[in-house]
Amino acid sequence: MTARPEAAVVFDVDGPLLDLTRAEEDAFFQPFEQLYGLTGLSRDWNSYRVRNDEDIITEILENHLGTVPPGEVEKVMALYGRVLQDGFASGRLQVSPVPGAGELLTRLAGLDGVALGMATANLRRAAEIRLVAAGLWEHVKDHPGAADGGGAKREVLARVIAGLRVPPERIVFIGDNLNDLDAGGANGTHFIGFHWSEERRQRLSAHGAEHVSGNHEETFRLIAQFLGLADRQGAA
Repeated sequence: MTARPEAAVVFDVDGPLLDLTRAEEDAFFQPFEQLYGLTGLSRDWNSYRVRNDEDIITEILENHLGTVPPGEVEKVMALYGRVLQDGFASGRLQVSPVPGAGELLTRLAGLDGVALGMATANLRRAAEIRLVAAGLWEHVKDHPGAADGGGAKREVLARVIAGLRVPPERIVFIGDNLNDLDAGGANGTHFIGFHWSEERRQRLSAHGAEHVSGNHEETFRLIAQFLGLADRQGAA
């Protein structure tokens, strides 16, 4: 990656790069049970006010504690990170990379002038732990937009764009949910709706996504089309 990128590709993590496993989902809710005895919390991420892990933690604590004492959200975040770290270290947790994600990141990283980053609703530390386990962190670590600081996905992506200092029309954002589609549109980037499930792709298309992909060969083709790139690695 050059010091002054001319273009960028930003990935949502869950969907385009990793499949969120049930055990990893359990790890998010474990601190609430361990610290407060809370169980049966909603796993429908869209049921919360803001689809962002920091905001979800705050909302859960508000609903069950009333006023959230200073430092309480940070306590949950820290324990969540330890649960993930210990889970992967012990082998109790296994990451599930999306087929072709590693190859796509490697291919893009070989292109001069193209920066890579992420914009995820997961906390930065959690995303790092999971992406390191998948061998994908090194590619996106320079521009790691995450839930830390709160806000909808459009706000997370805006923070990444500000750090990139690349015009939005030279950025491709890849996500799998309607909040990702909204984020790309709000920030003026190109958008690719990616998911292996045809149903999920159809949902994105029905809500206005002009370009969807179910495999990362197609994802690369669309990126190259948007940014006018030539694959300098010589792959077709």
